[in-house]
Amino acid sequence: MVMATTVYNVRGHALIQQNVAITERMIRRLQELNIRYVYIEDALSNGIKVTESVPGKVRQEAVANIESVLSRINEAKMPRSLNVIEESARQLKSIIDVVLKEVKGNDELLTVLTDVFSYDSYVFHHSFNVTLYTLSIGIELNLSQKQLEELGIGAILHDVGKMLVSEEVLMKPGRLTEEEFVEVQKHTEHGFDILRKLQTISLLVAHCAYQHHERLDGSGYPRGLKGEDIHPYAKIIAVADVFDAMTSNRVYREAMLPHEALEILYAGSGSLFDPNVIEAFRRSVAIYPNGMIVELNDEKKGIVTSQNRGVTDRPVIRVIEEKGEELYAPYELDLSTELDKVITGFDVDYEPSPSKIK
Repeated sequence: MVMATTVYNVRGHALIQQNVAITERMIRRLQELNIRYVYIEDALSNGIKVTESVPGKVRQEAVANIESVLSRINEAKMPRSLNVIEESARQLKSIIDVVLKEVKGNDELLTVLTDVFSYDSYVFHHSFNVTLYTLSIGIELNLSQKQLEELGIGAILHDVGKMLVSEEVLMKPGRLTEEEFVEVQKHTEHGFDILRKLQTISLLVAHCAYQHHERLDGSGYPRGLKGEDIHPYAKIIAVADVFDAMTSNRVYREAMLPHEALEILYAGSGSLFDPNVIEAFRRSVAIYPNGMIVELNDEKKGIVTSQNRGVTDRPVIRVIEEKGEELYAPYELDLSTELDKVITGFDVDYEPSPSKIK
């Protein structure tokens, strides 16, 4: 098999270049680096465009800036960390401006599976992803520029309190003890205590850190707030935070696919999460990313070729198999017009016949 896209490390250096034939040694190395998927060239998916949600260079610079700010906060500790954030306010705003420009200027839906990176720290990339999803939701909800800037900085800093939680506990591969779980929960209070003392950042940013684990039915923490007592920004970040956590590889479990994570969010709609926020997010993200092999209710299989904005669960697919038989001449099917056909599953282990592999 031949690489269809280049795989990068967090510093932007190519690990495996596009058009290179994959070896077993490369596969083992990618697995060691916790990279769970790559894009390959084959005749079946010829012509399918897989676009990055945010250009790789922009992502790398943004994550590097987030790492710089959060690492300096961690090194400075309290109370000197307050000065670090004050000094970094302009740097944080520049990250938001760049991400907003990319999201507003991109007509494509956000695609979770496009960016293939090896990274050293989950926290920094998680902060970036949550910011990206949060701003996309905010745009869909027609928030003002000022609100988007406040919300974006709140998203970047929502987990700042984790800098004061033991790394051993944060990265523990097994189940947390009751005491360890209590320690992790305290990151919301730590974050609020750090951010509420700042002069250059809105107090609403502090409440993003404080409330992003609150839930509509009062089952969240740290205060068990309900419904309207939770700030709208925190409701948005809650959805983005949970979605990214579920679709990212963690030390204690593998990532879910986008539609699986969205189903869990839907299960909590109205009880845990704000339904309007979930709907805005659904309209923003590609539930079935381009290149994914899906199964239909009429025993067809196909590769997702493009998205339909507004009906993200009904993309355009290239039908490659019918009733277990691989088609000699695949054809396109737009599920936004073929309403009797629905996606019922996916096939991550599909292997085309040798003639269909380049």
